[in-house]
Amino acid sequence: MTTQTATDQELAQEQKDAFAHYQDKRQRFWDEFAQSLDRWERIRGYYQARLTSVYRFLIPPGMRVLELGCGQGDLLAALRPSRGVGVDLSERMVDRARSRHTHLTFFHADVHQFLLQEKFDFIVFSDLVNDIWDVQQVLELVGQHSLPSTRVVLNSYSRLWEFPRKLAEMLHLAKPQLSQNWLTREDLENLLYLSGFETIRGFSEIIWPLRTPGLDVFCNRYLAKLGLFSWMGITNFLVARPQPESPGGREPVVSVIVPARNEAGNIRRIFEETPSLGAGTELIFVEGHSRDNTYEAIEREMKCWPERSAKLFRQTGKGKGDAVRLGFAEASGELLMILDADLTVPPEDLRRFYEVWRTGKGEFVNGVRLVYPMQDRAMRFFNFLGNKFFSLAFTWLLGQSVKDTLCGTKVLSKWHYQMIAANRSYFGDFDPFGDFDLLFGAAKYNLKIADLPVRYRERTYGTTNIQRWTHGWLLLRMVVQAMARIKFV
Repeated sequence: MTTQTATDQELAQEQKDAFAHYQDKRQRFWDEFAQSLDRWERIRGYYQARLTSVYRFLIPPGMRVLELGCGQGDLLAALRPSRGVGVDLSERMVDRARSRHTHLTFFHADVHQFLLQEKFDFIVFSDLVNDIWDVQQVLELVGQHSLPSTRVVLNSYSRLWEFPRKLAEMLHLAKPQLSQNWLTREDLENLLYLSGFETIRGFSEIIWPLRTPGLDVFCNRYLAKLGLFSWMGITNFLVARPQPESPGGREPVVSVIVPARNEAGNIRRIFEETPSLGAGTELIFVEGHSRDNTYEAIEREMKCWPERSAKLFRQTGKGKGDAVRLGFAEASGELLMILDADLTVPPEDLRRFYEVWRTGKGEFVNGVRLVYPMQDRAMRFFNFLGNKFFSLAFTWLLGQSVKDTLCGTKVLSKWHYQMIAANRSYFGDFDPFGDFDLLFGAAKYNLKIADLPVRYRERTYGTTNIQRWTHGWLLLRMVVQAMARIKFV
């Protein structure tokens, strides 16, 4: 054996011994904490309850959820999973969890080494990454329990609160902790990236960690979401997904939903210019109380293009949003696209939307008209200013870049749409346009939103159905209403 080999082995053994000592010390700490947990419950109860409310906002009920560092299992139980699995280093914590939540499954195991033969919709780390030896190793192991659609949701103490935390421990307002990984949000995003994950959104929570009537709600529900105050949050939340891989498997059938009101002169071009995508493309026309002969024009073109799969429905409700929902309900494709019948976005651009979705770069692909120069009369000046305002408002509101809220061309899978539709009551049926409804739902359920710039063209037939001022005020009221449901929660 060479001297270098012997040295390497000694260093490796030292590392193993250090890791074993680190884990043994933490296991004993958390076993002791489990015995005194009830004593600390009153002090830490508000903080834990606030974390639970945020996680319940991010994770819909009925999902398959894995929680690492689950403690006594209260957070996992609060998420109401269809299949809930918790893993914890402390045997006494696991015993408490099993006795408190008999319908869930708990394992006493080291998160650095566990391996289950199943995958999950959501994987939760709540105040765990600050306490483990090798965050990257654990995240890489999590990748083996992830589907392409899996979301990793974690929160970790903000480094800005390192000293206040120490002070709280000195004043016996918090349980003394072992040494911590005081990771910044950028540290965590980088570790997720190195481990094969892509961050979707990040935000801070909880400025005031104690129950104080009026003050806690003001600080944590409102103040923590505003500007510089967000930097004062005790904990950083991140939502991530597995980095998209090269597309494989069979291609989907595509349904292109075309809401059409007073667009008779554009129907032939829709048949001519809409590309065939994936395993096949169907056109779903929803005619909406036209004053011209739009319905008859669609019927005529369907007969002229028998090789094209096309369906026609007459809208019974009002508004583009209602028409889109009818079209989605009648679509047989696995991928849903919206194409406005005014053809201000060229049908040929649907190829690019398809590629962004197919390659996994976006799960909700949103057209953006505000990047490239427009044709002179494509959008009126005040409409342009309004769209700019709403793009800024939505980026702040949703936590992801949304550079154009009202471009009609949007793409998402039927599975994701059904999830949004099933939980539509959370926001209410308040959107006559359909754009906000889909954007709010995509953000609420942590879909990766991808902005796709398009060149916006002038109409060549008919006039816009948008009423600039009336609809502008309606949109503003919708934004205010949504703040209470998606931002100030």
